[in-house]
Amino acid sequence: MADPSSYRPKPGQIPDSPGVYRFRDEHRRVIYVGKAKSLRQRLANYFQDLSGLHPRTRTMVTTAASVEWTVVSTEVEALQLEYSWIKEYDPRFNVKYRDDKSYPYLAVTMNEEFPRVQVMRGHKKKGVRYFGPYAHAWAIRDTVDLLLRVFPVRTCSAGVFKNAARTGRPCLLGYIGKCSAPCVGRVSADEHRELAEEFCDFMTGRTGTYLRRLEKQMVDAAEAMEYERAARLRDDIEALKKAMEKNAVVLADATDADLIAVAEDELEAAVQIFHVRGGRVRGQRGWVTDKVEDVTTGALVEHALQQLYGEERGDSVPKEVLVPALPEPVEPVQEWLTERRGSNVSLRIPQRGDKKALMETVERNAQQALVLHKTRRASDLTTRSRALEEIAEALDLDSAPLRIECYDISHLQGDDVVASMVVFEDGLQRKSEYRRFQIKGFEGQDDVRSMHEVITRRFRRYLAEKERTGEWTDGENPLADTTGTALTDTAEAPLGRSLKDDDGRPKRFAYPPQLVVVDGGQPQVAAAKRALDELGIDDIAVCGLAKRLEEVWVPDDDDPVVLPRSSEGLYLLQRVRDEAHRFALTYQRTKRAKRFRAGPLDEVPGLGEARKQALIKHFGSVKRLRAATIDQICEVPGIGRKTAETIAATLARAASPAPAVNTATGEIIDDEEPVTTVGSPGDPVTTGAPEERRGQET
Repeated sequence: MADPSSYRPKPGQIPDSPGVYRFRDEHRRVIYVGKAKSLRQRLANYFQDLSGLHPRTRTMVTTAASVEWTVVSTEVEALQLEYSWIKEYDPRFNVKYRDDKSYPYLAVTMNEEFPRVQVMRGHKKKGVRYFGPYAHAWAIRDTVDLLLRVFPVRTCSAGVFKNAARTGRPCLLGYIGKCSAPCVGRVSADEHRELAEEFCDFMTGRTGTYLRRLEKQMVDAAEAMEYERAARLRDDIEALKKAMEKNAVVLADATDADLIAVAEDELEAAVQIFHVRGGRVRGQRGWVTDKVEDVTTGALVEHALQQLYGEERGDSVPKEVLVPALPEPVEPVQEWLTERRGSNVSLRIPQRGDKKALMETVERNAQQALVLHKTRRASDLTTRSRALEEIAEALDLDSAPLRIECYDISHLQGDDVVASMVVFEDGLQRKSEYRRFQIKGFEGQDDVRSMHEVITRRFRRYLAEKERTGEWTDGENPLADTTGTALTDTAEAPLGRSLKDDDGRPKRFAYPPQLVVVDGGQPQVAAAKRALDELGIDDIAVCGLAKRLEEVWVPDDDDPVVLPRSSEGLYLLQRVRDEAHRFALTYQRTKRAKRFRAGPLDEVPGLGEARKQALIKHFGSVKRLRAATIDQICEVPGIGRKTAETIAATLARAASPAPAVNTATGEIIDDEEPVTTVGSPGDPVTTGAPEERRGQET
């Protein structure tokens, strides 16, 4: 690991002008390429105190052994040179998008004497017109099959073409009218090229001209009583319309634009691109990248633009590019795109209308692509094994943590404080063993104290199960509380149930993990460790994952463990932490919603939804139920005398309810009116519950 001060340029040596810089390692390999409006200011950021650098940047500058730069005259030239060097050197610390597949294009080889329509993949060739990309090759073939009725362009290979020319007999497509058969001289080279150009014009979106021309020819043929020719033209029109229907109309006619959306987390980013030509989606593609450098969404967009248009010229660069965030600064990028197209290119963020709606669709595709990529990555056995080994090595564990439990605290401004426990075994989710907790030891917001309570309660149950099964060998019971009372297997069970299954076997809640992960930093980790120490447990490792910088904290250590951004171990810890956060937040929202819907009958212990509905249906309102006698309440099916007494006592203690309000009209409803279930618009609801406060959920 190199010290950046060992290769830092001398003061005044770096020019204050636009340029591109390269960091090289000790073997002279380029590991990072960047551009700057001012080389002096940008490079100075890399040679500050290491503790002030982002972990990914810190790794890069300590891996490097030298830095060099090239001065250019404008920021546009810097952008072009940066792209060229990234393509040439493939530096490990730069963002590199990788296709999850090689997308097929519909290609027309205009560089040949007799242009050919075909499916092409890989690098683009000069003189070939490309349309797409398409998700599947069969989609291209279906479109071509429809269009060949109207534009009978050659589709055969060079060998088939030469063989037909030698024998003087065209292929099957020539006989059925789906090829103009230039191989046997039915059309000249110029006539065939004109057909190919018309095919390309139709694919670029200029469809109205050909449809109107064919419709006029069909009408003229019908008036001339050439009904067979009119029927063929009618079928041609239907074929063109069917081909057009394969591409949904999303924007106004003649709109040419590319829409780029980005979905990202701390470790990876997915990019999705929709290609719109003539108002229709003509192609779609996507990439995924590891975020090995600290980049903003705007920087990710800039890298995507470089990869999209770095090899393109002319009409391949659209008039309009819509993005979720603009690069900083945006002017050089927009000027670079304009230069590659040869005319003005608009680079902007859609704000409203159809383009904004389509951008939301592209963003959903990007989110799905990222989720799919993570699912595939998580399901790979080799990857999971490597992740567990990396965690064990980073935390200095004796073996890989095959069972990991993660805890998170969630609340809304101190109300409805809950916690979650999620379980990963062998790197995979075990949802059947997830648990959730209500914080009972205190009121208010204190994440550290809440974490201590949750860890204590969970592992008290673990120790209780060990005592129940007779696993204690030293005669000492660490479960005894300050009053001398020992907890047993009937102690607080997960979600209110016993630690035993119906068949008498212990529930999985009693199984200990090899690693406890908490969502938080040093304070939460210390609280979890203190809870385990108080219970006498010293064989379970503890760590915390701080979300801001994805740092891994361990007990009794002032410095965090920083895993590489490309580490599979960090990726697994992040997945575990995010799943715990999701599970806790879901429970907290459910609990809060239930509290807001609470009414007087919810205070009656042991009264379920079915009997609540039966009471309301029988009496018509809570007011009438409150005025009823115990004997009258007993008349309701399913209500016994003891339950009726409990209902009457609870309602008598309750304060006078606030008036019900119609949520659709805002009118106050007479309590004598029938009360229905809460949920649909217009239903009366009780407003006595506390009003929902706005705030950030954690």
